[in-house]
Amino acid sequence: MTAVLAVGVMSGTSLDGVSTALVRLTDDPLDAQLVAFRQDAYAPPERGQIIDAIARGGARDLALLHVALGERFAGAVLQLVAAAKVAPRDLAFVASHGQTVWHEPARATLQLGDPAVIAERLGVTVVSDFRARDVAAGGQGAPLVPLADVLLFGHPERGRLLLNVGGMANVTWAPRRGVTAGAVAFDTGPGVAVIDAVTRRIDPAARFDEGGERARRGKACRSVLDALLADSYFAAPPPKSTGRERFGPDAAARLVEDVRQAGGSDNDAVATATALTVETIARGIERWTPARPDDELVISGGGARNPRLLELLSARVAPRPVVPFDRLFFDGEAKEALVFAFLGFLTVRGMPGNLPHATGARGPRVLGHITPA
Repeated sequence: MTAVLAVGVMSGTSLDGVSTALVRLTDDPLDAQLVAFRQDAYAPPERGQIIDAIARGGARDLALLHVALGERFAGAVLQLVAAAKVAPRDLAFVASHGQTVWHEPARATLQLGDPAVIAERLGVTVVSDFRARDVAAGGQGAPLVPLADVLLFGHPERGRLLLNVGGMANVTWAPRRGVTAGAVAFDTGPGVAVIDAVTRRIDPAARFDEGGERARRGKACRSVLDALLADSYFAAPPPKSTGRERFGPDAAARLVEDVRQAGGSDNDAVATATALTVETIARGIERWTPARPDDELVISGGGARNPRLLELLSARVAPRPVVPFDRLFFDGEAKEALVFAFLGFLTVRGMPGNLPHATGARGPRVLGHITPA
């Protein structure tokens, strides 16, 4: 069985930085092995540039950011392979998710990070722009992790819930490993994007709620939380996806103001944002998945590193077991980068990478664009 090496590159809606995963792939679609992983945090000016481009950028701003992110992603791949003692020429391809700057489900989606720059700097074939084809086929363009969730991370004998809490949170119910029929997947709503944005709004020097301590010291404002939970997104059935356009800095600003008007503290605002993430995850699972009470919930992503969020979620879904992804597989922070390497592998093999009943696309589609070396 022939094995190839590839790198998956991920920059998520949380805007923490660039994740790169060196992955060994074989002809067996159920086999994807993490070889090495690296995270490179965005410096504050970089992060600010991305946020400004998303919020206010014109054509020139977006074009320059497209190139700058291509350079950034290429540099991150070079650092990863150097640390792993692998030459770029040994890579079959690089699969780059890109940085989402706009995601309007079933209408348009835009990810930046010029694949031509990556291919030119590395001399390697690049697979990119994974979401656009699904959208063109009438789908949401997200979530795209469900196929990998089912094929790579499902339980071999029974149902399993796979939850990723990044900027947004998405969940997949996998009936059994390798069985796509009956799988359910969707974005539950905000992950850490609103929590992070609320934290930065009250403390510009903070990148996120370190250790969940602000949320722990605060108390969720019930009236504000109830108003947030009334958002029509949460009542809508899957397929559905969302992004920072709906649950981002503007939503965080309103949340902080509403909590203050209700007499709450800044820590209460962080606690309210955290409660929103926890409650929408739990309600989404309860309402839209066929998971049994004993089907474990396997959690990955930045939210899995927030002790307060994890504590509240475990209590909310009890007696359902909540298991860190790391305990069963590998560092959960590497999961999405590995998944996009896997999706890139499917693309270069001419195989579909979406799960139509998860995204709402008219059928299976080969995802992405290929930029030759």
